[in-house]
Amino acid sequence: MARKAAILIPVVVAAAAIGVLGISYVPSQVSSKEAIEFPKGTVRVNDDVITVEIAETAAQKERWLMFRNDKLPLDSAMLLKYDKPDLYSIWLLNIQYNLDLIWFSENGTAVYIIKNAPPCQTAFDPTTCTYKNTEPALYIMAATAGFVEKHRITEGSKMTIISV
Repeated sequence: MARKAAILIPVVVAAAAIGVLGISYVPSQVSSKEAIEFPKGTVRVNDDVITVEIAETAAQKERWLMFRNDKLPLDSAMLLKYDKPDLYSIWLLNIQYNLDLIWFSENGTAVYIIKNAPPCQTAFDPTTCTYKNTEPALYIMAATAGFVEKHRITEGSKMTIISV
């Protein structure tokens, strides 16, 4: 028993130290529960004009909809913009409500859609609340569940950027 304790105690101490360091070095823009302002823009999907909040920097993409209690209205969304088309995953940690997720290609075509995606119930099992596209995309649009149905968005729908 003493042998197990000799191994277990240093492992627990190391894990606690790593956790404290991790929390200490989280950027304040990510860890703060205060609402942050994102730049706004406008896009057209099919025939509907949608106001978007744009997450373009690394810190904005890490924070995006985390800790927001207010649902986005169904005529607006969060748009995550990347530098190059690729497969991008979204982890719904600290999200307060179900989301519709739409991945758009470089030319604005919807290539992958997940409706009514539930957020994480626990941070210990990210597989149940991480979503990833199967075709390269340059943008991810996240909106309150019901958004895809309201705007009749399907794979192949076109997004046109009006202003960002």
